Amino acid sequence: MPSILIVDDDQILCSTLTKLLSGHGYDVAAAGSAEEADKLLGQTIYDLVVTDLRLPGRSGIDIIKNVKATMPDTELVMLTGHGSIDSAVEAMKLGAGDYLTKPFQDEELLLVIEKALHQQKLKNELKHLKRAFAETFNVDNIIGTSPAIKKIVDIVKQIAPQDISVLITGGSGTGKELFAKAIHNNSPRAECKFVAINCSAMPDLLLESELFGHVKGAFTSAAANKKGLFEEADGGTIFLDEVGDMSPSLQAKLLRVLQEEEIRPVGSNQTNRINVRVIAATNKALESLVAQNRFREDLYYRLNVISLKIPPLAERCEDIVPLAHHFLRKYCRHFKKTDMTLTQAACDKLVTHNWPGNVRELENTIKRAVALSISDTIDVANLFLMEPVRMRTTTTAGDSIARGLSLAEMQQQHILRSLKENNWNYSLTASKLGIGRTTLWRKVKKFNLAKS
Repeated sequence: MPSILIVDDDQILCSTLTKLLSGHGYDVAAAGSAEEADKLLGQTIYDLVVTDLRLPGRSGIDIIKNVKATMPDTELVMLTGHGSIDSAVEAMKLGAGDYLTKPFQDEELLLVIEKALHQQKLKNELKHLKRAFAETFNVDNIIGTSPAIKKIVDIVKQIAPQDISVLITGGSGTGKELFAKAIHNNSPRAECKFVAINCSAMPDLLLESELFGHVKGAFTSAAANKKGLFEEADGGTIFLDEVGDMSPSLQAKLLRVLQEEEIRPVGSNQTNRINVRVIAATNKALESLVAQNRFREDLYYRLNVISLKIPPLAERCEDIVPLAHHFLRKYCRHFKKTDMTLTQAACDKLVTHNWPGNVRELENTIKRAVALSISDTIDVANLFLMEPVRMRTTTTAGDSIARGLSLAEMQQQHILRSLKENNWNYSLTASKLGIGRTTLWRKVKKFNLAKS
């Protein structure tokens, strides 16, 4: 239950508030002076401190300063019997979340306390998300033992603290955004926003509005002013994915932003200063586009201060199995399944597969295997990997997904196909599926499968 400290020299008020708040499920303590409050604050960390402004000796302002210096996560509410606006403003500047003027109704106090504790909950959730983001995208947590990835990680560590533009190139699914987030998260801008946008996913006017914002009436559907992503990322990092697909007119506007460090919303004559680090990515060869006059050379050099080239997964086979185990743990947690293992045959198959979709394809392969598996062991058959050039006459998992079948329907098809391939030999089929014969029998009964 949330803990609250009340500080007021009015003993009757302290007693009344203690009874009121305790009756509403709060753990309440009370102090009649700043000195007594200091003693209690030295023994316990409170979720909320409600303090009077006027106290014998030191004031409630001193308590606010003390709490904010020693317990920055504790919320504060100021009480005053004098309606002093100046004192309330000072208290808010020092960190008080709200204030109440005496006399007040019980409902008023309860509402203010509920609001303050809700605010604390939101702050804690944000802090947790930031910590999770920091751990996930810490450069030391990038998975890969290949020389290529180790070299890229070393470069990321060098360039992350330096406020310079970075261009990340590589095929679709190689993990370009992962490296962009690692650069941001290991830079001085880590406390500010990381904002990402795919530049190939929308028409020019919409993309310009998303990047730079617009004013009301700038175009037919502009019903109100809108802040662009560059302003959203102010102080932080903006990630421009697939920047090679940007039109020439937008390339010119982006160049101006990088040169002048200011943006002009669509339909506005005013410019706004911004402080943003730009990380761009593309799966295209920008040098070739520059040679063909399809990408501005001056913009290319503005973006390409530092270049990172992420090799395709097929060229760094050493990383495949460690990545597969990482995704296996991730999706076992996601699907709330017990820990699974990959057989040696499955690992060998993963290593020899071509991976045209790179890391994204590998992740989806493991995700699908975990979702469909009826055993705690994943073998080759559970991977549903298809040879890229072999003609298929039977239904595959990829076909099933394309037709929008449910996981249960896909599992039913897989079991039926295996039974037919093994002439309805239950022992052989169960062995190849990596499950027990009894489990297979239950699945056959559940799906009402029959020999045809």
